[in-house]
Amino acid sequence: ASVLLCFRTSLVTSLIFGLLLQPPLAQLSIVTQPNIVLLMADDLGIGDVSCYGNDTIRTPNIDRLAKEGVKLTQHIAAAPLCTPSRAAFLTGRYPLRSGMDAVNNYRVIFWNGGSGGLPSNETTFAKILQQQGYRTGLIGKWHQGVNCESRNDHCHHPLNHGFDYFYGMPFTLISDCQPTETPEMDRAFRRKLWLSTQMIGLVTLTAVLGRLTGLISVCWKTLACLTGFSLLFFMSWFSSYGFTRYWNCIMMRNHEVTEQPMVTDRTTFLILRESISFIERNKHKPFLLFLSFLHSHTPLLTTEKFLGRSSHGLYGDNVEEMDWMVGQVLDAVDKEGLKNTTLVYFTSDHGGWLERQEGKRQLGGWNGIYKGGKGMGGWEGGIRVPGILRWPGVLPAGTVVNEPTSLMDIYPTVVHLAGGVLPQDRVIDGRDLMPLLRGTVEHSEHEFLFHYCGIHLHAVRWHQKDSGTIWKAHYVTPLFDPPGAGACYGKGVCPCFGEGVTHHDPPLLFDLSRDPSEAKPLSADSEPLFDTVIKKIARAVEEHRRTLVPVPEQLSLYNIMWKPWLQPCCGTFPFCWCDKEGDN
Repeated sequence: ASVLLCFRTSLVTSLIFGLLLQPPLAQLSIVTQPNIVLLMADDLGIGDVSCYGNDTIRTPNIDRLAKEGVKLTQHIAAAPLCTPSRAAFLTGRYPLRSGMDAVNNYRVIFWNGGSGGLPSNETTFAKILQQQGYRTGLIGKWHQGVNCESRNDHCHHPLNHGFDYFYGMPFTLISDCQPTETPEMDRAFRRKLWLSTQMIGLVTLTAVLGRLTGLISVCWKTLACLTGFSLLFFMSWFSSYGFTRYWNCIMMRNHEVTEQPMVTDRTTFLILRESISFIERNKHKPFLLFLSFLHSHTPLLTTEKFLGRSSHGLYGDNVEEMDWMVGQVLDAVDKEGLKNTTLVYFTSDHGGWLERQEGKRQLGGWNGIYKGGKGMGGWEGGIRVPGILRWPGVLPAGTVVNEPTSLMDIYPTVVHLAGGVLPQDRVIDGRDLMPLLRGTVEHSEHEFLFHYCGIHLHAVRWHQKDSGTIWKAHYVTPLFDPPGAGACYGKGVCPCFGEGVTHHDPPLLFDLSRDPSEAKPLSADSEPLFDTVIKKIARAVEEHRRTLVPVPEQLSLYNIMWKPWLQPCCGTFPFCWCDKEGDN
């Protein structure tokens, strides 16, 4: 009996020691499922951040992220405009795979009351992380649509795409949201509509006066029809464009409209408060926070505290305020003791908007040494963005990665960190960044990246790994207006097709490793490998196109039109106004 007791005692002791030597389950869970904070600026140029070379705008908190983490120097957006770029970010797929790139000139979601948006059958990284036990939140800008068939179906809403909590703008910030600013939305088209209305009204008035004076022989019934047509034409467009601030400039909490129109003076405070509150509420479980800033999109909402602080005007003030917000979020993470168990990522959705000016005021961003900007699918300035990741103890601090990476790479990266599985029934274009970030591999998994403008392929980048050379072939480039200006100042945004672009055959070829500014196109005479490179890229394009399948166009003219029955409303339509934040 004593021998048996001795055996049992030694066995129990061994088991206890064995268990003590194992890492605690809670610790293992935290290591394999880090908290994830994704910070995305709006319209921020790569040249607007200090750690990427700006010496007139101070961004100490973003710089701190780079110092404590990994900085990507060739981080590429999948599209040069908000809606398609964010769709690619959320799904890890080129936006034309989900129908979120346009065949026309309306290349983004135009109305909260439109029917287009991120399809319900797309699987976002938030949806997978939600299934893995994460608490998921989106604070700020969405711009992926709201409804499909009725005002409350919320088929495109963040809560239908894997987010447990949403607070922010279902649309995007525009100058129309600020009553003191010049209207921005569809400005040229709105001018044409107003001119047409004046002409129709003038014809109607002339006909009525002619009839009254006896100069024109026309019956009153005809005049009544003409007057009715004039009023109907005016109401057909003024009912949407005349109330843009009420239809598009709204704030929502989950499915509830809280401000209609939004009170812009407190928007920054509310978004920051909601972000910090989300971290505090979910500190005991793995969480995903996607903070999608309204900065630095026009009208550049900037609190009085930051006005006049930068040497780069209102735009610089706005960027510096956003950097301060980044610092507040990082401080909240640190305060809760989560710094070492949290992956933080900072980026912009695309390049800075060069053409955005009011008089002599430059209200858009700067893209450093890179040609082009927002709206340009091929030139680097439209798609090369900041990319910084920090995870103390896991990612080597102060590291710079010069390999091609994509915003789409965040999708497989966070899915793998959460212990999830990538969808097997569709093409995922992103690649897991962790091996590259940790230095366990030397090269990016991307051999080719395809640069679209709408559904039109403008350029292709080839990373020749054996030599380290990065080639870029341009099939289509925009015609700058005025010529040589470096942007389309006469149009506001460069077009993707039609008379506003030039097609190149053979393509323009650049060696980005030697000419990142794309200033010196190569030719068969100046580059011995010219024909070889062009043929290699052409074969890659053919293979890529074979992976594309037809999908419904989410940005078709019908889908982007304003539909009263789809308009989110906090009252009885059309009497839509409320301020529930003010009431609280």
